[in-house]
Amino acid sequence: MLYHLAEYLQQTSTVPGARLMTYITFRSGAAFMLSLIIALVIGRKIIDRLQLMQVGETIRDLGLEGQLKKEGTPTMGGIIIILSLLVPCLLVGNLTNIYMVLMLIATVWCGTIGFLDDYLKIKKHNKDGMKGKFKIVGQVGLGLLVGLTMCLSPDITQRQVTVSGSNSTEISTEEHDDASEFAEVSEFSQSPDLKSTQTTIPFVKGNNFDYASLTSWMGKYAQTGGWIVFVIVVIVAVTATSNGANLTDGLDGLCAGVSAVICVALAIMAYLGGNVIYSTYLNIMYIPGSSELVVFISALMGALIGFLWYNANPAQVFMGDTGSLTLGGIIAVFAILIHKELLIPLLCLIFFMEDISVIIQTGYFKYTKRKYGEGRRVFRMAPLHHHFQKEGIPALLQTPRRAMAEPKIVIRFWILSILFAALTFITLKIR
Repeated sequence: MLYHLAEYLQQTSTVPGARLMTYITFRSGAAFMLSLIIALVIGRKIIDRLQLMQVGETIRDLGLEGQLKKEGTPTMGGIIIILSLLVPCLLVGNLTNIYMVLMLIATVWCGTIGFLDDYLKIKKHNKDGMKGKFKIVGQVGLGLLVGLTMCLSPDITQRQVTVSGSNSTEISTEEHDDASEFAEVSEFSQSPDLKSTQTTIPFVKGNNFDYASLTSWMGKYAQTGGWIVFVIVVIVAVTATSNGANLTDGLDGLCAGVSAVICVALAIMAYLGGNVIYSTYLNIMYIPGSSELVVFISALMGALIGFLWYNANPAQVFMGDTGSLTLGGIIAVFAILIHKELLIPLLCLIFFMEDISVIIQTGYFKYTKRKYGEGRRVFRMAPLHHHFQKEGIPALLQTPRRAMAEPKIVIRFWILSILFAALTFITLKIR
């Protein structure tokens, strides 16, 4: 709203400072500060309200240290994150930008799924919320929406930009006033905007991979086949990442902290890929208009940090599925929009480690029960973070020998998340 007001004032008058709203860096900083302040202010009020409504977490006794103390802690705290994210985006975001619109839709979509799941858990007074198949249907639906929009929307394109000389030149691109901060740039040769099934992958020259290359056997329909493959990848990415974030939300501050680290990495990728100068200099994919995503992800970072104020150990509120399913969905859709979906397995490796640990534990337990008459375990407990909290349970993996304190597990997972984010950037440099 403020962005569009400033745009109107620029065209009709000479109000001082109106031009600031054209800078991605200014609006991103404003979105970050607004979301952080909103989270800190409304967080306490929402927690008090949830306590009055007796919206408390139901805890299963798994024999973990300090676990039963969390009984009754308000859940559905993801509402704090969602409100703190949406308000700044509506205020300082460009609401005509297709990327911003898709991210807002993804936020509300996943938030609704998570809210319904939490509501059913509270209503039934147990951990059985929405049936898994309904959550999957919702996630698949979001994946289809995003994938088909990227396929059909004329506003979502790529542009090939190459250096063609060494003379200074003025770059005129939408929302790239930041380019004027550079005194000396190379002359650019820009191709027309085009629809493409290309995406970013590590270890190869140019860092690009075309899904249509997988369907070249389809002849003249290869491009259509490429889009079909792309939509399938989008659905898998959204579903896996959303569920992975949901499983990661098991310790105080774990999911929020890991997500914040991932958001910083995605913000850097979005800024570089949405800036014609940086993307050309670094030889990475340039996506016109995608710089608006930096405003969105900045607001999300502020919301997560504000939420951590109340969610750090000992937590005063849990994000619940309202928050965790939303965070996973947002991260997946964001990475897809900047064509970095194939980097998700490394960047979000914490989420996928949690996913895989549950799959391995369940599969191995069922297999050994059929073969030996009793189920055996690979981990002491799954998801993975609980393995480090437990000791004295027979399992193939017995490291560490002693149970670790919850804050130590959380901080070490944060550190690992920073490492995986750094490795993601390193793999793009190694060609």
